[in-house]
Amino acid sequence: MNNPDFSLPWLLASGPPTQLPDPQTALTEPNGLLAAGGALTPPWLRYAYAHGIFPWFSGGEPILWWSPDPRCVLHPERVRHTRSLGQSIRNRGYTTTMNLDFAGVMRACAAPRAQASGTWITEQMQRAYLQLHQEGQALSVETWHNGTLVGGLYGVQVGGLFCGESMFATSRDASKVALAWLAGSAQILGISLIDCQLPNNHLLSLGCEVLSRSAFLGLIPALLTPTPSGTTK
Repeated sequence: MNNPDFSLPWLLASGPPTQLPDPQTALTEPNGLLAAGGALTPPWLRYAYAHGIFPWFSGGEPILWWSPDPRCVLHPERVRHTRSLGQSIRNRGYTTTMNLDFAGVMRACAAPRAQASGTWITEQMQRAYLQLHQEGQALSVETWHNGTLVGGLYGVQVGGLFCGESMFATSRDASKVALAWLAGSAQILGISLIDCQLPNNHLLSLGCEVLSRSAFLGLIPALLTPTPSGTTK
């Protein structure tokens, strides 16, 4: 931790989400841990994402809030279409939809994966994001093959910022197809930047870049600011 005397802020579930601390005060070890407690409700989630913060915890743990440094982001117009991805889009018979099966995408993202024990997408998480989806601020993109859900992603949109939460694939490139669809539809959806949270080789191969937390947080106000037309930048 930054300081052996540091005490992680504990947030009251009955209080307002403004209890969430300044993300710049997050720990360096574990990277980005900011606070514990609070509530998984739409007001808390909206406030958190609008301030560069997201919840991430395993079953049995309290709600933990994070804002890591650095941050992985994707500019929709810079998504990298590899030859393999292009072939999958053209030749594998996939169809792509949005918000057709949000709950199904979350369940699939929560399913056990190779070399992973358990899941952080608990039933509590699924209920919270489904409620946010029903209020129009969480969306899913689904990839289908012959009527079967084979890939997809879900996340939260606040203004022009889409905060990706998780993606899955049970068929080759199916999650990448969903991301490519989201990027290609970003202008229509009013999305200017996709937050991918933590960098990894898979995301970097798709065209993501790494920003310092300060740089990422500095972009958010403009993404949340309405333009004269009523949309967001």
